[in-house]
Amino acid sequence: MAKFFKYKSLDEIREDVRRLGLSIEFSDELKRIFEPVSLFGRKAGNAMTVQPMEGCDGTLDGRPDELTFRRYQRFSRGGAKVIWGEATAVTEDGRANPRQLWINDNTWEDFARLADLMRREHKNRFRHVDDFIIGLQLTHSGRWSHRRPVIAVHNPLIDPFTFIDKKKRVSIPEDYPVISDDELQRLEDAFVHAARLAQKAGFDFIDLKQCHSYLLNELLGARTRDGAYGGPFENRTRFIRNVVSRIREEAPGLALASRINIYDGIPWVCDARTRTGSPVTLEKPPTDGFGIDPRNAFEIDYTEPIRLIRMLKDLGVDFFNLSMGSPYYNAHIGRPYEKPAPDMYEAPEHPLIGVDRHFRATSTIKAALPDAVVVGTGYSWLRFFFPHAAEANIRNNRVNFAGLGRGALAYPDFAADLMEKGELNRKKVCLAVSFCTALMRRKDNELGQFPAGCVPRDPVYTKIWHGNE
Repeated sequence: MAKFFKYKSLDEIREDVRRLGLSIEFSDELKRIFEPVSLFGRKAGNAMTVQPMEGCDGTLDGRPDELTFRRYQRFSRGGAKVIWGEATAVTEDGRANPRQLWINDNTWEDFARLADLMRREHKNRFRHVDDFIIGLQLTHSGRWSHRRPVIAVHNPLIDPFTFIDKKKRVSIPEDYPVISDDELQRLEDAFVHAARLAQKAGFDFIDLKQCHSYLLNELLGARTRDGAYGGPFENRTRFIRNVVSRIREEAPGLALASRINIYDGIPWVCDARTRTGSPVTLEKPPTDGFGIDPRNAFEIDYTEPIRLIRMLKDLGVDFFNLSMGSPYYNAHIGRPYEKPAPDMYEAPEHPLIGVDRHFRATSTIKAALPDAVVVGTGYSWLRFFFPHAAEANIRNNRVNFAGLGRGALAYPDFAADLMEKGELNRKKVCLAVSFCTALMRRKDNELGQFPAGCVPRDPVYTKIWHGNE
């Protein structure tokens, strides 16, 4: 395994950025990252967020469980002023695993307890919560649903990675049914109902998840789908337009956000012997997928992502969290890593290239839509240099907020340490060695799912990991 992160100083990482011809900048002074940011007619107390990272630790009926409460207690005491709650299913058949959170008429009061805990813990440490904003991400896992795949379209590139029998790795057949227009209309109802429950539970905003190849993301790129939800851009955005418009009408006062894939990319495969990764062979340009340049599938076409965000902003979506790729078939695109998860390939590029891809994508969206409030992604691999990159991006108007996902699992109080000490503790940062993903992918227990957390940094998950070896 190559060791990429070997930097002791900003000058050393800057030198590699120059050597690789990248556009990442680092600021020596930290100031803007600590300043308030306008959001939803309020002020978030600083420009740091916790990204939506699934803990896979709910109860079998979808309620937050002991480890869920522990995680959000730590996040809320950690100093970031926006906590972007993790993917929460709107229907049972849309859960990615049997312990994914699921908000419904029977569980919403447990989510209310979670929201109360978050505000109470933040107030206990920081004395007030008027600048502390919490949200909940709503999702349907689509083709990655654990009971059975729910696909929006047959995608010849991705169908081989979509299994009806995961243990035997049997892919869906060519005649596997796609979700019908009638089913999608009923799912619109489920998203709206879940949003109303999240508002009732006390969350400030909800996120409609359109990333990482889950159902709403797949709909955005479903060019070969027939009917009202496929084909032209107007049809492919019908679902999200309908849901946003209805939430505005039926849940007045609830702020809306969306985490969106700017670029889906194409699948990569892992050589079982060498663990190297390579892209699938393309006999012709991809027919489906979002943000993929038809002339070069390895490049981003910003035309439709910009059009989508502009449309959603006009409909009243206030906040955008930008991402790319899929953890199921091109993990290095979404989260640059030092070491891959057991079922993934070794990094096929220097992770700084992946970080730069994220930063350039976010900057392009901000330049096209300067009034959009945007959270940038791709910071965790930078470890203790993350604040310096975030500061530079904020100063240069490339982003409004910087978020940590894996980094927050490892180091939930990163923002508090940064505010109080002026720097991060180098022994607490995320190492990007993918133990959180590896633990999440383990299924062989009585609940069908192990919880996800930081094995190197959190003794609770260290014990879980070693107890399952």
